[in-house]
Amino acid sequence: MNKIFPNAEAALDGLLRDGMLIASGGFGLCGIPERLIDAIVASGVTGLTVASNNAGIDGEGLGKLLRTRQIAKMLSSYVGENKEFERQYLAGELEVEFCPQGTLAERMRAGGAGIPGFYTKTGVGTQVAEGKEVKNFDGQDYILERGIFADLAIVKAWKADETGNLVFRKTARNFNAPAATCGKVCVVEVEEIVPVGSLDPDSIHLPGVYVQRLIVGSPYDKKIEFRTVREREAA
Repeated sequence: MNKIFPNAEAALDGLLRDGMLIASGGFGLCGIPERLIDAIVASGVTGLTVASNNAGIDGEGLGKLLRTRQIAKMLSSYVGENKEFERQYLAGELEVEFCPQGTLAERMRAGGAGIPGFYTKTGVGTQVAEGKEVKNFDGQDYILERGIFADLAIVKAWKADETGNLVFRKTARNFNAPAATCGKVCVVEVEEIVPVGSLDPDSIHLPGVYVQRLIVGSPYDKKIEFRTVREREAA
């Protein structure tokens, strides 16, 4: 089966619909599926629920979908760098489900493993636990968290072979791997596709069985959320 598509629009053809749940990889602006996000913006689908560690920043990453009002609900851990996200949430225009980072990663991983729910101590006794089942194990309270089963996963990897085996690079590995597993369909953009057999089997981070469609998205510009420099010392 040929998994390689010529561009993001072709790779998403037939997959997008209003109101769907999308799991998106990335951490800040690192390892975000830029080309696929742009194609979703261009498609015009609305009412989306997006599960992602954060929503990018204003005008970058998922921030583009917020700007066009295509996202109805965000399921996220960290939203502090996106002013439009803040504005929409405070104005009641965007539904937000906050989820601790580790719990969010595990919810994606659980969905990918076919696990509908699990218990965790994270959030016990806080607002995170409100409305959730609490169960006691060995004298300790745990809350029930649901696995995430997304309609579509969009992720960014460093390299892939022609069958979809993936290698992530450094920080980009954090949420991309669990996000990739929890989608009914997983579409991946990579910097390079290499022939089968080129990747060391022990270096593969995600097997190609999870990947249905691939594109090459390069070249990429490395975007920086904050640029902090120190003043030059006097000579």
